[in-house]
Amino acid sequence: MTKDQLISGIAKGDSRALSKAITMAESTVQAKKDIALEIIDHFGPQQESFRIGITGTPGAGKSTFIEAIGIELLKDKSKKIAVLSIDPSSEKTQGSILGDKTRMNKLSSHNRAYIRPSSSGGQLGGLAKNTRLAMLLCEAAGYNTLLIESVGVGQGETEISKLTDLFTLVLNPGGGDELQGIKRGIMEMADIIVINKADGDAEKQARLTAKEYSMALHLMPDNAVTARGDEVWIPKVITTSSIEVKGIDVFWEKAFEYQKLTLANNWKIENRMDQMLYWAKKSVQDILLSKLKNYETEIVKGLAKGKLPELIAKEIVL
Repeated sequence: MTKDQLISGIAKGDSRALSKAITMAESTVQAKKDIALEIIDHFGPQQESFRIGITGTPGAGKSTFIEAIGIELLKDKSKKIAVLSIDPSSEKTQGSILGDKTRMNKLSSHNRAYIRPSSSGGQLGGLAKNTRLAMLLCEAAGYNTLLIESVGVGQGETEISKLTDLFTLVLNPGGGDELQGIKRGIMEMADIIVINKADGDAEKQARLTAKEYSMALHLMPDNAVTARGDEVWIPKVITTSSIEVKGIDVFWEKAFEYQKLTLANNWKIENRMDQMLYWAKKSVQDILLSKLKNYETEIVKGLAKGKLPELIAKEIVL
């Protein structure tokens, strides 16, 4: 498909054209990526979208949770959902299972939902290298609600907060050591904390866990988001059962409450401008690094000679 055909298809909401454009954005061939960038530039920024980042501990049921909240939101016929899920890559082969469409089979069959799994490619921060470009292409195709699921490996996944309007942390029932392990870092970034799997024998434990996290959040005053005057957002802790579809409506109630608050005084626009600054700097670093030919070979040679890493870097760059 030509660039003009892709633009036309994306404007019509054609998922095939959207998938092709995302594949080009993820390509390591610069000419293909450049076409994707031109397509994104053609459509310009889509300020009306609602970007929700979702991460959490392994086994917390993030995919099931995403399917449950997606199906609930699609009851509103004005909503179109795009799910961008990032799966971890193998350290040896860089391969990835990419099984989210299988795990979200109900949502993936909906005509107003689009699911795109991607491999992290070994990237740090919980995202794939070009997740942001995929998100912008989905917005260009008319998807007004973006659910971005990061890898889910620990508290280092704060980069997703540089991409989204609302950051959701999904956890298992049971606090204790887990609470101690993530009380700083990723927990400081969360706007909503979801204690999932609150059903059956685990329901009581989930409520107790939610209480523990609520108490911990009140000890972190810097976690409040000021949106207008003296109005602040204190991160909410809720319990849900994706299987029994309990608490899903409460999640959206809190999410839209947050969205309404942060729209005041252009906080959302200011936040997105800060995010653009972050990604511009990151892009500059990536381009500069790509122009340093054979830098990995030079690093190995320098280390073999016993040179300090800082001196090796200075020699390569200057």
